Amino acid sequence: MPYTTTSTSTFTITNARYLASKVAADMHLCAQYYGKPSEQRIREYAEELAQYINEGYLAEYEFGYKKDGKRVVTWLYKLDASGRLTTDDRPGKVIPYVDITGATFYNFLTTNSAYASLSSAQQAIFEAGLPLQRTHGEPPSDGNGYWTTDRNYYSAGQGLGRQTFQPLL
Repeated sequence: MPYTTTSTSTFTITNARYLASKVAADMHLCAQYYGKPSEQRIREYAEELAQYINEGYLAEYEFGYKKDGKRVVTWLYKLDASGRLTTDDRPGKVIPYVDITGATFYNFLTTNSAYASLSSAQQAIFEAGLPLQRTHGEPPSDGNGYWTTDRNYYSAGQGLGRQTFQPLL
C-alpha cells in the first residue's frame, strides 16, 4: 500500500551554530597551517556567524590571507536559505602550506537585504549583542589564483556553500 509522509523543520539557533561550527572547523585547520586565527577569536567568529545566520542577516562570510589588497588563499561561504544545498559535507580540505609571507589574516562578513532593511537602531541593538565589533570595509580582490567550489554544509533547510581561492602553483 503506497503512503506519503511530510516533514517540516524549523531553523533554530542550534542549527545556525551547527553551520557555524563547520566554518570554525575550517578556521581551526587554517590556524594549524598558517598560525591564525587564535582559538579565542575562532570562538568569537563562530558565535557571531551563528547569530547572523539565525537572524537571517547573512549573505556571505569570508576569511583567509591577503597581500597588497589581494587574496592569497581564502575560504568564502555563501548562504543558501532556499534549500538548493542539501548535502552536509565534513569540514576540511583546507589548502595547506600556501606561501603567505607578507600576507595578513582577514575576516569579512557581508550582510543581506534583510539586515539592510533594519533601522540603524535595530542594527545597533543586534550588533551590541555580538561577541566582537566589526568595522566597515571592502573584501580584497582576487590575486594570482582561481576559485573552486568544494564543500557544502547543511542543516534544517539552510546551507553554506564553500568556495576556496587558491594560488596558481
